Amino acid sequence: MLRAYAALAALGIIWGSNFIFMKWATDLISPTQTVFLRVLFGFLPLALVAWRARVLTRDQLRHLPHFAVMSVMATTFYYYGFVAGTALLPSSIAGLLSGSIPIFTFICAFLFLRQDRPTAQMAVGVALGFIGIALSARPWEGTDGVALAGVLWMLAGTLSLGVSFVYAQRFLSPLKLPPLALATWQAGLALLTLLILTDFDGMAAITTDSRALLGAVVGLGMLGTGGAFFSYYFIIEKLGSVQASGATYIAPVVAVIIGAAVGEEITGTVILALALILGGVVLIQTGKRKTTPAPSRNPAEE
Repeated sequence: MLRAYAALAALGIIWGSNFIFMKWATDLISPTQTVFLRVLFGFLPLALVAWRARVLTRDQLRHLPHFAVMSVMATTFYYYGFVAGTALLPSSIAGLLSGSIPIFTFICAFLFLRQDRPTAQMAVGVALGFIGIALSARPWEGTDGVALAGVLWMLAGTLSLGVSFVYAQRFLSPLKLPPLALATWQAGLALLTLLILTDFDGMAAITTDSRALLGAVVGLGMLGTGGAFFSYYFIIEKLGSVQASGATYIAPVVAVIIGAAVGEEITGTVILALALILGGVVLIQTGKRKTTPAPSRNPAEE
């Protein structure tokens, strides 16, 4: 049990540290190139373990359209939104905005699945979350404040991930496929898409900075994608999905702490926004009716 809680803490730290790695990478290469490196080095360990575990079968090819949809919503576009947003924002702001993922997941589940009838507590949680997002964006500061385009990219990525949860619950969960197989197909198809879409011109610039290179390959790829997947499902196996979602609360805090450590300005408004977003998430997840499971998080998130 101690190992499971240690893995939970490690997962939150991995997710929270991804934003500074994105920031370092996008100082040298484009967001699309950064996403390509992340998916490539996240896919390789997944594929190796999936092959050794023999969880990939020919029969799964008939579900390829579903895997393709998930590869776009929960990998390619989701990752791109977060990388493009982080490139324009302080990493601390990008990280705290990622804390709104459960809020958008709940909204998408309500709109498209109609499974959760919101309670008053859940409605308050959504409202608090959006107030926190507004405080993060600080629109009253105009051009001197946070880049609105960065906030919108972060929210676009978050919304894409929320929709992917709904799609997976409706079309993939009934198939009862091994989670490792799903993640491997998803990452593999995303890699193929990125091979087509990525302009590799100038990508070698990242090799001039070992910190940025290691951050993209090891931090974002091997740990932030491949390692996060293994940790996530180990935690679910040992503690259950509800407790596994606890990493949701750790990651934004870690991102803000790292942001402060690298010299980003952490104001009282940032702390208040973080508290409101996380408070909203707590209200939503604890306000669910007993018959409705709490939404889980994407294993390769941030």
